[in-house]
Amino acid sequence: MKLTNIYIGYLKVNRAMEIAGILIRQGFDELIARTWLGRRIRKRRIRRSKPVYTTEERLRLTIEDLGPTYIKFGQILADRPDVVSERFRNELKKLQSRALPFDDQLARNLIEDELSAPIEKVFATFDETCMASASIGQVYGATLPDGSPVVVKIRRPKIEQKIKLDLYLMRFLAAKLAKNYPEMAAINIVGVVDEFGESILRELDYNNEAANILRFQQMFENDPTVYIPKVYLEYTTRRLLVMERVTGITPDDPTVLKANGLDTQQIALNGANALLTMILRHGFFHADPHAGNIFIMPGNVIAFIDFGMVGVLTPRDMNFLANISLGFVRRDPTVIADSLITLCNVRFFKKRDELIFSLQQMTAQYSHVPIDKLDYAGMIQQCIDLITKYSLQIPNGIFMLVKSLATIQKVAEKLDPDIPFTPLITPYAKDVIMQRFSPRKLAGELYQTLKNYANLALNLPGDVSEILYKLKQGEIRHNIRFENSEMLQKAVRNVGFRMAYAIILVGLFIGSVLLINTRSDLAYAKFLLWASSILIFILILKWMFRRK
Repeated sequence: MKLTNIYIGYLKVNRAMEIAGILIRQGFDELIARTWLGRRIRKRRIRRSKPVYTTEERLRLTIEDLGPTYIKFGQILADRPDVVSERFRNELKKLQSRALPFDDQLARNLIEDELSAPIEKVFATFDETCMASASIGQVYGATLPDGSPVVVKIRRPKIEQKIKLDLYLMRFLAAKLAKNYPEMAAINIVGVVDEFGESILRELDYNNEAANILRFQQMFENDPTVYIPKVYLEYTTRRLLVMERVTGITPDDPTVLKANGLDTQQIALNGANALLTMILRHGFFHADPHAGNIFIMPGNVIAFIDFGMVGVLTPRDMNFLANISLGFVRRDPTVIADSLITLCNVRFFKKRDELIFSLQQMTAQYSHVPIDKLDYAGMIQQCIDLITKYSLQIPNGIFMLVKSLATIQKVAEKLDPDIPFTPLITPYAKDVIMQRFSPRKLAGELYQTLKNYANLALNLPGDVSEILYKLKQGEIRHNIRFENSEMLQKAVRNVGFRMAYAIILVGLFIGSVLLINTRSDLAYAKFLLWASSILIFILILKWMFRRK
C-alpha cells in the first residue's frame, strides 16, 4: 500500500471523527432538549432571557460548525423543496457564507507563490488588510502599475483537500441513505450531492470564474445598461483571480440611490431586463444576484460581480420557462401543467388531470390579481412545491433558476414596488416560442425527422435478416434487469440453502436405511433414521402449512 493512500485514509478518518464529534455534541443537546430535564432547562433559560434553540436552529448551528462545504450545501438545500421541508428550509436560508479571515501575511505569501514574483513587482499598491473573507477565498484591494484599481482574490489554503474529504463523506452517507430508504428515490439525494460537488469544485478553480466573466462580457458588449468588470488573465490562476475593482452603490437602499441622483425605477427595470436576457436569450445566468453582488454605477448602469456561481439552461428548460410564463399570463392551468410535465421528461403522466385540477385551484387565487401585480417567482415556486408531491424529478438547474428569479425580483421590488415583473417577462417568453416555431427551425426538425425515417427504411431489411439469422443460430440473448438485485440474490441464496438442506436430509434418510439393511446392530444408524424421518416430517408439515 502506498504511503499516499495511507495518508489520505488518515485524513478521511480524522475528518470523519471531527464531524462525528460535532454531530454527537449537537445530537446530545437535541436529545436532552426533548426530555423532561430539557423542558425545565428551556423554561429557565426563557425566564433569564437566554437563547433557546429549536430543532431547526440547532440544525443550522450544526451545519455552521461543520464548515464551508456543509454551509454551501445547506444554502443549496434551502432552495430544494423536494428534499427539505418548509420549516427547515426557512432556517437554512439564514446560513451565511461569511467566514473568519485567515492570516494576512499567509495570504500575501500565497499570492506571491501564484504570481511567482513579489507583490511589489506586480502591483503598484496593495492593501495589507483583506476587504472581505468568504468560505472559499479572501479578497484584497490593489492597483496595477498603470493605475487601474483591481481586487485580488486568493483561495484559502488547503481548502480543496478539506472540501474533497467532505464530499467523499457526504456521498458515502447519501448512498447509504438511498440504499436503506428506497422511498427516497424520487429525491435522488445522491444526484443532489454529486451536482453540489461539481458546482463547488468548479467554484474552487478561479479559471472557471474568469471564463464566466468573459462570457458575460460578450453577452452584454452592446448593452449600455449593464457593466461587466474586466478580468486580467495574465495574473489569474486556479487559486488566484485578479479583476477590475467596481465602484458604485449597492441597490439595497433606495434612499441613498435617490440622494445620488439615480432613478430607482430605471435601475429596477435594467436589473430585471439584464437577468431575463441572461436566462431567456442566452440560457446562462448569474446564479447569486443578491444586493451584495450588484453595484449601481452612474447613469443607472447595473454592474455585476462575483461570477463563481452560474446557472446553465438547456433548450428544454428555456421552453419550460417561456410556456409557464404565458400560462401565468393567460391563467391557463393546462398550459402550466403540460409545461411542468414536459420539464420533468415524462411523456404519459397518469395523474395529469389531478395536477391540472390542483393548478386550477392555485391560479384561482390570482384570478382577481392584475397581471402586473403577480408574484412571478412565487408562482413558479408554488408549482414546483406542487409537483414534488407527485414524485416527479425536476432538473436540478431549475432550482437555481427559481432562486435567481426570486432574488432579483426581491431586489427590483425594493427599488420599485410597482415594477410589472410578469408583463416584463412576456416579450422574452414570446421570443423563445417564436424561435422554437420559426420556419427555419421547423424545416430543420422536419428534415431531421425525414432523415431518421429514411435511415430506418434503409436499415430495416438488413436488421431483420440479422435477427432471423441469429435466431436460427441460437445466438439471440435477452438481458433481464432487476431493480433490486440484492433482494434477488438473497432469495436465490435462501432457495439454495433449502435445496441443500433437503438433499442432505434425504441423503441421511436413505443412507440410514441402507446401513440398517446391511448392519442392523449399528445403533447410530437407527438414530440417523429416526432423526432424519422427524426432520423430513417437520419440513412436510411446514410446507403444507405454507401451502394453506
